[in-house]
Amino acid sequence: MLKSNDSLGPEMGDKDFKLISEFIHATFGIKLPPVKKTMLEGRLRKRLRSLDMHSFRHYCEYLFSPEGMKTECSLMIDVVTTNKTDFFREGGHFDYLIQSVLPDLADRHGLGVQVPLHVWSAASSTGEEPYTLAMVLSEFAENCPGFSYSILATDISSRVLEKAVRGVYDHDRVLPVPLSLRRKYLLKGKKDKARLVRIVPQLRSRVRFRRLNLMDEDYGIREEMGVVFCRNVLIYFDRPTQEKLLGRICSHLVPGGYLFTGHSETLHRMDLPLTPVATTVYRRTS
Repeated sequence: MLKSNDSLGPEMGDKDFKLISEFIHATFGIKLPPVKKTMLEGRLRKRLRSLDMHSFRHYCEYLFSPEGMKTECSLMIDVVTTNKTDFFREGGHFDYLIQSVLPDLADRHGLGVQVPLHVWSAASSTGEEPYTLAMVLSEFAENCPGFSYSILATDISSRVLEKAVRGVYDHDRVLPVPLSLRRKYLLKGKKDKARLVRIVPQLRSRVRFRRLNLMDEDYGIREEMGVVFCRNVLIYFDRPTQEKLLGRICSHLVPGGYLFTGHSETLHRMDLPLTPVATTVYRRTS
């Protein structure tokens, strides 16, 4: 007999875990080894409650039905994915972007000067990374007349993208933003919303958010990117998937464009058209 953890009924069986974890890996690239079973079960119980279901077997039947594939799949991945992010996370990347990358792209390729510089935040979560990029690029533009840019921000989770589009954050979340930039780019809430801040409209307008699954064959991106931030998302994929996805991402980088990855991620011995130029910063070769 299956044990019961709570009012939702039986715990997730090995067969149900195998079905769901293999589907997540095949569809979204996220590897969930058996040690992640408790985590997956805990997160999916939120979906069972919402659907008023009392067993994971029933949930699997629904998930893999035509209706489930149409409506439940995106809701399921929303609760499964981890969305850890901060403003100015791994701040050395933004220093390198300002001091080395932007001048190089402008001088050698005219990006941002002769033609707009396109930047892609490939795992944007709740928006802290792309809004940080917008602040940094806007500051650079003030000292470089005529500099223009656009930012594409994508994520697999519709839930976090909705929050990112609103651009509203708790005051504690924006503490990593330098005070001068907070005064310039954040609006304070009033009365019962005094602990909230919102990204100013002119900055929000510089970022275009949309849902994207990095496992898709066609990303639907037509711009050639000068800079791609793909940080702290590769750790959720196995090595072959990492290499395949990075190759696809590189196809959207202009020759000489830059890729930024997370500090815990390595591209060592991957067959990619990239050369390292700084810690977890790579330039696309011709």
